[in-house]
Amino acid sequence: MTSQDESAEGSASGRERGLHGRVLASLGPAITAGEYPPGTVLLTEELAARYEVSRTVAREAVRVLESMHLVESRRRVGVTVLPAEQWNVYDPQVITWRLAGADRGRQLRSLTVLRSAVEPVAARLAAEQATPEECAALTEHALGMVATSRGGQLDNYLVHDIDFHRAVLRASRNEMFARLGDVVAAVLTGRTQHDVMFSDPRQEAVTLHVQVAEAVRERDGARAERIMRTITEDAMAELDVLAP
Repeated sequence: MTSQDESAEGSASGRERGLHGRVLASLGPAITAGEYPPGTVLLTEELAARYEVSRTVAREAVRVLESMHLVESRRRVGVTVLPAEQWNVYDPQVITWRLAGADRGRQLRSLTVLRSAVEPVAARLAAEQATPEECAALTEHALGMVATSRGGQLDNYLVHDIDFHRAVLRASRNEMFARLGDVVAAVLTGRTQHDVMFSDPRQEAVTLHVQVAEAVRERDGARAERIMRTITEDAMAELDVLAP
């Protein structure tokens, strides 16, 4: 195969990925928003016609939705929308789609309760097991939050906020907690993108993150857990104001 052929093949593949992404970006949020109730049967050829894509592209989009347990594809039946109880609600893309819908407030509360159950314990474990390098990184992320907490820098603040919470979950040395890093990242991103945040984060909340980093560095597990619990409780209180 010549380089020209390889380039043409790569371009075609890129176009197909773009089309497949366009189908997902429309169909995924529609399913999670309830526009297609459980039991609704979608036919691949109808999806291809609706989105003006090939059946191959439509089938690939369906395969992704199947991996999230949003739909089930069966021969001679079609693509059936599954009830929410079967969805992979920990999938970051599913979280993102649900946060874009009308049920955003309830979804944020559910996820914040999950964080309240996990992150304080993770902070205590991190204080007990984090390496010096991880302690230094945690402090760096907390200081990054301080530096970007004023002047309407929410996008920059979000980067440091996500990195901070990922670092705590990883440093816990619990692989189940660590895998929730993407979930927490999706929650924090959704809050920012959908204006469920103050234009500047509350300085008390920023200070609490710095104090968690200090407690982890000082190996004070009880203090790290207590302060992280305050952070998650404050996040729930903010929802009562910003997403009643």
